[in-house]
Amino acid sequence: MNESIEKRPTWDEYFLMIAKLAATRSTCLAFPVGAVIVKDRQVLATGYNGSPSGTVHCTAQGFCYPGLRTCRESGEFPSRAIHAEANAIAQAAKHGISTNGGSIYVTLEPCLSCLKLMISSGIKEVFYETDFNSGSKAVARDAFIEDGVITLKKIHLSPETAERAALFLLHPTSILSSP
Repeated sequence: MNESIEKRPTWDEYFLMIAKLAATRSTCLAFPVGAVIVKDRQVLATGYNGSPSGTVHCTAQGFCYPGLRTCRESGEFPSRAIHAEANAIAQAAKHGISTNGGSIYVTLEPCLSCLKLMISSGIKEVFYETDFNSGSKAVARDAFIEDGVITLKKIHLSPETAERAALFLLHPTSILSSP
């Protein structure tokens, strides 16, 4: 079998890499997160976390509010960021794309608010890279899973896939090879 075909990423790896690329657009200094909504192996929408469109980004002013050195310093103020998952769902809605029956790939396990938004928008499967929920939040998450309204699966990239993707990102890919 052709060696390059054997090195193709799985569908989960492929969509997780797209979510990771989306995270590079994040304007959140604390947790860059990316998301991609998929249906029938087709990308419907992507999103990343950061300040709402048209507002000052954390990357320009330093965290959520001017003068902060960390997000924790803003204790009494809420985060200004919109989560990557919510942005992806909003992008789909903005362009009239139904997410009903779709799946979402995210770099960070969704918070409960985003999980509820996904359920309400018809997303049935969540694939994520890094754990987030614990304690009572995990109990609430697990109740949604037990109700059968959504499934969650932790996934990762194989080192081989990550290395091959890095080569594609660092070097031209659409060049003729010599015979």
